[in-house]
Amino acid sequence: MKYISTRGQAPVLSFEEAMLTGLARDGGLYVPEQVPTMSSADIAALAGMPYEEVAFRVMKPFIGESFSESELREIITRAYAGFGHAARAPLVQLAPNHFLLELFHGPTLAFKDFAMQLIGQLFQVALERRGERVTIVGATSGDTGSAAIEAFRGLDAVDVFILFPHGRVSEVQRRQMTTPAEANVHALALDGHFDDCQARLKDMFNDFAFRDSVGLAGVNSINWARVLAQVVYYFTAATALGAPHRPVSFTVPTGNFGDIFAGYIARRMGLPIAQLVIATNQNDILHRALETGGYVTTGVTPSISPSMDIQVSSNFERALFDAYGRDGAAVVQLMEELKGQGGFRISQGALETLRETFASGRASEAETSATIARLFSETGEILCPHSAVGVKVAEEHVGSAPMVTLATAHPAKFPDAVEAATGIRPPLPNRMADLYERPERVENVANDLTALEDLIRERRAI
Repeated sequence: MKYISTRGQAPVLSFEEAMLTGLARDGGLYVPEQVPTMSSADIAALAGMPYEEVAFRVMKPFIGESFSESELREIITRAYAGFGHAARAPLVQLAPNHFLLELFHGPTLAFKDFAMQLIGQLFQVALERRGERVTIVGATSGDTGSAAIEAFRGLDAVDVFILFPHGRVSEVQRRQMTTPAEANVHALALDGHFDDCQARLKDMFNDFAFRDSVGLAGVNSINWARVLAQVVYYFTAATALGAPHRPVSFTVPTGNFGDIFAGYIARRMGLPIAQLVIATNQNDILHRALETGGYVTTGVTPSISPSMDIQVSSNFERALFDAYGRDGAAVVQLMEELKGQGGFRISQGALETLRETFASGRASEAETSATIARLFSETGEILCPHSAVGVKVAEEHVGSAPMVTLATAHPAKFPDAVEAATGIRPPLPNRMADLYERPERVENVANDLTALEDLIRERRAI
């Protein structure tokens, strides 16, 4: 299995190489040269299997010879051992033909744990085998950072630096990043919003002298291994609801497009997905792009669903690459327009392809709060604001196929918004009950590339 860049000018890599590289050296994102497929019989056989076995069967064709079967099975077992639910990703019924996929039972109570716990174990095995050490730098709108720190804290072969927008994440999200005491993890509060964090991260990867000197590696959703890990729960949910014998639809609250792109890959593998619905909050650039054909940044407006407060959705580049017939030069042109002009027009042919693949919708702040309140009243289910965005949009798209909304975070990560909507302040699980008492360790940093690179050089391996 080989991986190519969306911009067409980077070396072709194996799975392990693409995972350790993260962002391609031409600035593009790695995607598989070909997407392996599963037969209807193979998909049907997944029904009722433990999550770990489904993960092995879905991911192994993408991993090729990079990890042996026994290595991969052991890695998967370790990755999900710390989850708080035996099903890992259980389904809950909300209404006739509408289900919630709970993806918040991992160590940091967010869907990012499914990918990050796995990638932490993959990195550890690969780096030990190579005798190498890397510096992981990540940008987060809230959940990726805590999941990365949790996955890599205390590991010998890794230093971790996480950039998050100062004052624009929830207190629980911040404390999950700032309270770990291990010396190899560093939380950096950047003056700016998430897109600034993401831009500085990409700048570091494109500074090849810095990148090579510190052994830079990335675990943001730009890393293909992150997307691959998220493909798995589409299969567990769909087969539980009757796939491949009937199609299933999914609605995904998303800002950076990685989680719904995983659903796109599941569909390409042969999973019968009727609809893939993009759900956005008021920062609705993805919804606007599908409606108008114009991908135009308009500035980030802070919301009660902060993990979706994004205007530059990195993984959308992967979807554009396929929509433009895998034309790397076309993607380069679009990304140059985005960087230089703040947006671009999607060609008519590519737009038609995207519209055939994805539907979309948005939820305002008022609609998000109202959905939290209504679902609690009708079902007793307490939603985090991101999941509520998904539910509101999903309700507009429920059809004959079962609809699954991805619940991306535990409501206790956003207690203020939930309490305002329901009058109930959701408690943290017992294992995190003392989170508010733990001492924090954080460094405020300017939105300045040189200063960031100097800090990382100074702090790594201290």
